[in-house]
Amino acid sequence: MSDSTPATNAPELSVSELSQSLKRTIEDRFGLVRVRGEVSGWRGPHSSGHCYFALKDEGARIDAIIWKGVYGRLRFKPEEGLEVIATGKLTTYPGKSSYQIVIDSIEPAGVGALLAQLEERRRKLAAEGLFDDARKQLLPYMPRTIGVVTSPTGAVIRDILHRIHDRFPMHVIVWPVRVQGETSGQEVSRAIEGFNALPEKGPIARPDVIIVARGGGSLEDLWGFNDEIVVRAAAASMIPLISAVGHETDWTLIDHAADVRAPTPTAAAEIAVPVRADLLAKIAALSARLEGTRSRLLERRRSDLRALARALPSGEDILATPRQQTDRAGERLRTRIAAILGERQLQISRAGSLLARHSPQAEFARRKERLAALSGRLMRLAPILTKAPREALKNTDMRLRTAMANRAAFAQQRIGPQRERLQDFQNRLRHAVASLCERRMTQFRALEQLYKSLNYQSVLARGFAIVRDGGDRPVANASGVSAGMSLSIQFSDGRVAAHADGGGAHGGSSDIQSAAPGARQEKARVAKARAQGQGSLF
Repeated sequence: MSDSTPATNAPELSVSELSQSLKRTIEDRFGLVRVRGEVSGWRGPHSSGHCYFALKDEGARIDAIIWKGVYGRLRFKPEEGLEVIATGKLTTYPGKSSYQIVIDSIEPAGVGALLAQLEERRRKLAAEGLFDDARKQLLPYMPRTIGVVTSPTGAVIRDILHRIHDRFPMHVIVWPVRVQGETSGQEVSRAIEGFNALPEKGPIARPDVIIVARGGGSLEDLWGFNDEIVVRAAAASMIPLISAVGHETDWTLIDHAADVRAPTPTAAAEIAVPVRADLLAKIAALSARLEGTRSRLLERRRSDLRALARALPSGEDILATPRQQTDRAGERLRTRIAAILGERQLQISRAGSLLARHSPQAEFARRKERLAALSGRLMRLAPILTKAPREALKNTDMRLRTAMANRAAFAQQRIGPQRERLQDFQNRLRHAVASLCERRMTQFRALEQLYKSLNYQSVLARGFAIVRDGGDRPVANASGVSAGMSLSIQFSDGRVAAHADGGGAHGGSSDIQSAAPGARQEKARVAKARAQGQGSLF
């Protein structure tokens, strides 16, 4: 095989250099493009907030990216299968050797796309039951407070306030929102939820009915009222809601979810409140009818009463029969009373004779005689009844005395040996305690001598000292002392603070300066000890 390679003057490029060159070429050539295609692979924002999908048509496909900041500003949100027109710039992704479009703005490709998206959203929400008639509430006939969700600067709010003032003046609360633009849907939904969140008896009156209103416009202008969050907020509202968006021919999804749909904002005001003048007229007519009915009823009752009075008999005729019956009953009552009094007098006389035989005096005399007889019998029986118990008691006393004497003699016989045994135990215990105390004292003296021989205080008393560092730890070697180190020198009679001047290297010496008032005397004492050959610990 030949080792020669064909000659060429093309420069060598790395993969990264080639990718960067392609990236610059594509971005310079296609700085800004508008692409029309169908959204494919749409899954919404990624966990990072960026959106990754593709645009396709019959013959090609291109990857697309919407960064997080751009997606938050988009007025129109992409959906799967929707045909859109995207504006952005082309770039490449070297990691996959592919090109893609970074979208700055996106819009539907014509009204047909919006209508298709609107119909798809309507079917989805209808399948969830948000448009069912069973969910809709009845409007109050005469609300005390009306909440209006609309723009505070448009003609709509003026028309609503003017119509309410003409028909039935009442309290109106306006929640200002944007009715067109990117944030209109969110503001309208928050306004509906805000009205529902107001307490029943709070500082701000809770509306009895809500009107969501906007003037007419194109499908794009009214698109915020087709937003899913607006529809869900309207369906979830516990306060009856009237939708008045656009003209009579304009329909939005909030119209399906609202409890009542008004063709115009002015019509919504007319639906919300009745006409006060008509109510007053109706009340006046009903009052007149009520007064006439009451007068006719009273006259009819008077006529009926007069007719009944003429049909009734006179008082004498009514009382004649009862009066006669009362007279006959009075005669029978007197006869009956006389008979009853005779019977009662006979019963009282019989009871008197019976009580005389059982009077307290007679009963007391009989009981006294019986008690005297019993006392006589008791006096005769007393000596007989007490003789036998007295003899039995005497015998028992003699037997008890004999038993006590026998028991005392037996106990005396048992106590003698026990007392001798207890005295023996006491002598043995006294001797054992004395022996034990002597042994413990001997052990204590031995331990005391061992403690004195091992205690470092004895060494300090012989002229030695202990050097400690700043943490109160003993310093055993000169290598453990560094220049400027704070030391504490312990003698037998106390401690002295000191500082090391020199280093602690092997073979060297460390000069220690005492920080206490007696430092000079201590140095003199250490020098004297060295002269005597005693040595130094530092």
